[in-house]
Amino acid sequence: MALDRIDFGIVTALQNNARLSNKELAAHVGLSPSTCLERVRKLRSTGVLRGFHADVDPAALGIGLQALIAVRLQQHTRQLVEGFRAHALSLPEVMAVYHVAGVTDFLVHVAVRDSDHLRNLAMDAFTSRPEVAQIETSLIFEWTRG
Repeated sequence: MALDRIDFGIVTALQNNARLSNKELAAHVGLSPSTCLERVRKLRSTGVLRGFHADVDPAALGIGLQALIAVRLQQHTRQLVEGFRAHALSLPEVMAVYHVAGVTDFLVHVAVRDSDHLRNLAMDAFTSRPEVAQIETSLIFEWTRG
């Protein structure tokens, strides 16, 4: 789907505030509410808009620590890469998984209660996997969504 300036305006406005009402969004991009709603539906059906998310305070959920776990695999076969990705995404502590180029194969963003939880997660969910050659954990001091 080729996006025009109005589509980009809709996407930008929703990225800044996904709670805009259709009427507010339509006024923001200069469309009638019915036309705006149809544009949003089309953006959703074509996969441009993949979802709307709540920004939740991790501390309110008992999350006291976040980290990036850099994972290096033993081998780089499609089966091992896809298997590890699926495993990582199945873990409730995982916020995001990035398959990257370079010395590290994956960066896994995790959110845990405390350092004990992080240690146990690293040992039980990562280093115990046969395809994992090495991990390196970096604590996140501050995390801000762009």
